[in-house]
Amino acid sequence: MPDDTSTSPEALRQGSTQPWRERMPLPAMESMTPPQRAAAQALIDGPRKGVFGPFLPLMRSPVLLERVARVGEYLRFESVLDARIRELATCAAARHVGNQFEWHMHAPLAAKAGVDAGAIDALRQGARPASGLKEDEALALDFALELLRTNGSSELTYERALRAFGEQGVVELTTLVGYFVMVNWLMNVAHTPAQASAGADMTPFPL
Repeated sequence: MPDDTSTSPEALRQGSTQPWRERMPLPAMESMTPPQRAAAQALIDGPRKGVFGPFLPLMRSPVLLERVARVGEYLRFESVLDARIRELATCAAARHVGNQFEWHMHAPLAAKAGVDAGAIDALRQGARPASGLKEDEALALDFALELLRTNGSSELTYERALRAFGEQGVVELTTLVGYFVMVNWLMNVAHTPAQASAGADMTPFPL
């Protein structure tokens, strides 16, 4: 797919290789196999209401798409974790791997759920927010950032998270971070752009 700067402004692009192109766009409807059509319709009929983001490249593997989608639906919509915690941890994962799509989708959702806007912007700039977070939000962010940095959790951080969220919450928080790193990686490889509907206000991550 050729580079089209009229529909893919710099802020919307994902991936840095040049010349830039979206490597795995949505297949044309007439070229889809029956399993691909079924997978797309399931996404449209489900809580996502459309085919976008990581599900564009995942259309190449419809069985995997369906299974990834089900895991994501649970983590996003049914987890025992509060929406503030889920969205903040999702933002941390997106920022860690530099994924514009998930950041520009979930940063507004984090703010809507009640996370302080200043704290979200500090995270966008690559800093650990110094203020504005509630105690459980700060703990979840520390847990997520430590997990992303060290691929594990220290005893101190684990015990704090356990007291705050319980064993099920710790399992789901860990899995949520891993899930979003996975789909972010997929979009980074596929050069899946952020949605144009995010508009001209999108601000790329600082280096």
